[in-house]
Amino acid sequence: MDANPILIEQTRGSYVENRHRAAFVIADAQGNIIASAGDIARPVFPRSAIKSMQALAMVTSGAIDRFHISNEELALACASHHGEDVHVLGVTQFLDHVGLAPMDLECGAHQPTNARAREALRRAGEEPTALHNNCSGKHSGMLSVARALGVDTHGYVERNHPVQQSVRRAIEAVVGEHLSEDLCGTDGCSIPTWAAPLTAFARGFARMATGQGLPDDLATAAHRIFDAATTHPMLVAGTGHLDTLVMAAFAGRVMQKGGAEGVQCGAIRDKGWGYALKVDDGNMLASQTLVANLLLQFADPDDNQRAVLGKFARPAIKNVRGFEVGEMRLAVPQL
Repeated sequence: MDANPILIEQTRGSYVENRHRAAFVIADAQGNIIASAGDIARPVFPRSAIKSMQALAMVTSGAIDRFHISNEELALACASHHGEDVHVLGVTQFLDHVGLAPMDLECGAHQPTNARAREALRRAGEEPTALHNNCSGKHSGMLSVARALGVDTHGYVERNHPVQQSVRRAIEAVVGEHLSEDLCGTDGCSIPTWAAPLTAFARGFARMATGQGLPDDLATAAHRIFDAATTHPMLVAGTGHLDTLVMAAFAGRVMQKGGAEGVQCGAIRDKGWGYALKVDDGNMLASQTLVANLLLQFADPDDNQRAVLGKFARPAIKNVRGFEVGEMRLAVPQL
């Protein structure tokens, strides 16, 4: 297997300090390749980048109709949120809406991603709870699936629990691939994560963007989920995050979601294209630089959108005193 190409580099001063190998693919709903680089057939763990696909289990289980799930709740189900007040309140209300409580979450607790939210907890003398976990919205959605299926919510994160089986089937229906037990790991928030080729995830996002190749109920739900996320981008990530800023700038045209270890996925909805990328060494800043450059080249941004993407396409590297000491940038002329 050939090594993936070096697509992103990081400088320190005038010297290139780090080089990041990566692969990416843009595809349509039929799987036709629009653009690509690297080994796009190698299975990768998509991590949180496919939360919108996982949320489709809320449709197949009947949870959306049974609980009259709101668009804000759907956006939170797609979120890797920063633990800001709007997120904690939203998840609290989501759980209450489906008749459950924070103690039912099995995602674990961690400090809010947002610095101000962390400082507010510290000043209040409080410890973070599962509500602050960036995946608590997704877990609330999964708990709604358990309630709709009429099964015990305990252990809903386990691979063989009916909730995770529903999630697995929904992902398989969208990506058009069987998810193998041999390529299953445990995500940071304790649910299963299934590896598949980048091509499958790009095609799956194109299918969600267009509805092509999906049963009517999933096509309708995919459209609504994308609408919910792009209409409420603050709920999907948080203050200053690429996902939030890009979706806000593109006003529904782009669905964008990052995942841990250098994964980015999404759809250029008006073109009917999906995309997926993975930075080999898992560097998240490199992955954001890569996806920003992809969108600059392929999403036909206007001046405002180009300005937003530009902040991430060549970000400055700063030291602890705030001095610019280098930059992350594209290592090739164009993608």
